[in-house]
Parts: sequence; C-alpha cells; structure tokens
Amino acid sequence: MEFLKILLLPLAIFYGLVVGLRNLLFGWKILPSEKFNLPVISVGNLSTGGTGKTPHVEYLIRLLSGSLKVSSLSRGYGRKTSGFIAAAENDTATTIGDEPMQYLRKFDSLGVFVDENRRRGIKTILNVSPETEVILLDDAFQHRYVKPGLSILLTDYHKLYCNDYLLPSGTLREPIKGAGRADIIIVTKTPTVLSPFVRRKITNDLRPRLHQKVYFSFIKYGKIQSLWKEECSFIPEKKYSHILLFAGIANPYPLQDQLKKYCNELTTIQFSDHHQYTLSDLEWINKKFNDLYSRNKLLVTTEKDAMRLINPEIMDKAVHMPVHYLPIEVDFHNGDKSDFDEQIWNYVNKNQRER
Repeated sequence: MEFLKILLLPLAIFYGLVVGLRNLLFGWKILPSEKFNLPVISVGNLSTGGTGKTPHVEYLIRLLSGSLKVSSLSRGYGRKTSGFIAAAENDTATTIGDEPMQYLRKFDSLGVFVDENRRRGIKTILNVSPETEVILLDDAFQHRYVKPGLSILLTDYHKLYCNDYLLPSGTLREPIKGAGRADIIIVTKTPTVLSPFVRRKITNDLRPRLHQKVYFSFIKYGKIQSLWKEECSFIPEKKYSHILLFAGIANPYPLQDQLKKYCNELTTIQFSDHHQYTLSDLEWINKKFNDLYSRNKLLVTTEKDAMRLINPEIMDKAVHMPVHYLPIEVDFHNGDKSDFDEQIWNYVNKNQRER
C-alpha cells in the first residue's frame, strides 16, 4: 500500500497544483465567491468522505429547527436528476440523493433542497421558501462560489487530515492548508471516553489557527429498526448468532464494531460509497443471508443505505427482504457540547436578515 502511494505521488503533486491554483484564484477574487445576507453554515471535509457529515448536519437541524425555519441544501450525490429540486413526499434517493432523502424522512419542518450549483440553489431557496432563516450546506467545503458565514470542517479521529495525502495517493480533495478556511474543526468518531492527553495531542497535530475552535464528537447508536415493518420497528439488541451487514458507505468500521456487540459472528458485504442498489445486488444479498446456517440471524444496513432501497425500481424485491438499520446520532465530549451550541447560536443570532 505504501509503495502504491509513492507510485501515485507524481499524480498527487499535479492534482495539488491544480487545486491550489483554483484556491489562489478564489483568494485573489479572480473567481467570485458570493456571500448571502442570512446565516449560511457549511459542513464539509478535506477528504473524499466517511467523516460523518450526515449525522453532524442532523445535529444542527435538531439544534436550530425548534426555533428557526431551517433549510438544507445538498448536491444530491448519486441522484439521477440534475438542477434544483425542492424535495417532496414522492421523492426517492434516485431523484434527490440518499442524504437529502434521509433528512426528508426524519424532519417534518425542514426544507430539503438539492442543487449541484450551490449559489443558484441558495438564490432559488430564498425565492421559493422566503421564510427560510438558516441554510445548512451539506458537503460544501470545496464549493467556493458560495462564501458561508460559518464553515465547519470534519476530520475522522482514525484518519486525521494532517496524516493524509492528496488524491490519488491518499483521500484529500485539496492541500491541508485549505483547512485554514474553516471556523470550526470537529474531530469525529472518537471513543466515548477521551483523555485530556489525547485531546491535546490531536489538537497540536491539527495546528488550528487562532480563529479556529476544535471540538470532539462521538457516535451514539439508536435501536435497531425494521425498514419495512413499522409495527415492530424497534428490535431489541439481543445476542444474535450471525448478523449480515451490507453497506455502501466510505467507512463502515464504527458500525461493524457496534454490531459485533450484538452477535457471535458478523459478515460484511461492502459496496462503494453511495452505491445504487440493483435487483441483482439484492438477489445476491438475499442469497448470502438465506445461506447463513442459523435461524437466529439478522440482516442489517446503514440508515443511509436504507434510503437507497426505497426506490421504485427495486422496491418489489426489497420489501420482501427482512432489512433492518441502525440509526446514529452524534454528541460532543464534556464541555464541547455547550461551547459548540453556543458558538452556533451566537453566529445565527448575529446574522439574522432583516425582513
């Protein structure tokens, strides 16, 4: 693996030069970056994925939507449509993407919108949903044609961006110095118990600038739920003989560690990130599950993958599979929660637009 990284280093250097030039053009204002007169919070990362953007966006939705009209704007990665879409009840992951689909199902008061052009998307939201008071940009750290009022950068505890390499040698979308654009850095997927020594070491490794706050979050798991049977949606976390997990996410290891607590044996079928499931995929998964030599078994996927099964093209097959999923949320360590919440609210309250 290290040899492959070295072999790809010339390509990574060339890629870094191209991305670095793009960032310089924005820095010199040759390429325009537009700011809007309402709170716009961006959540993103330097890497290609797997840092936990979706549960952190959901945290912000829960934090703000009780008092304000919040709208989310995503690219809609993996959808088969293009342009601006205001998500509605009949939408699926194929029309709006899996993350927006998840937001749509979970938050009734949230305005869910997708547009690959974020600047156009914000302008359209303000026209079609003028009551919007806060916009959350999902996975928008590199979308520099919009200048967010508050930028949140996520980095995986197990793969800090300061220890990573540029594509294709590593997973970084841009050079590490791009982290300087962030107002907040969150170290995600940390252990539930985190020592002050580890916190200090990681913070020192990240080398935050004077204006940047560093917070540490961890994953909280909900109850295993049935995707199709609402009457038995909560499955007790008993000890299963075998769990078959199928997942199309970048980093399934935290979920794997959690599921191992519920079973004697765990088998994982790994698909690419944002994989769009086909009938043949489902037939293969179903066969693997049926072939497990146990009656005390469970078929599990991620909440994000579950959204991709709610698809008219495969629903006839999917609804007959005993699929379950494990919802996740994020929380913050020690005093980080109150400090983070306060920083978000201070920004939002100071930047409300006049009506």
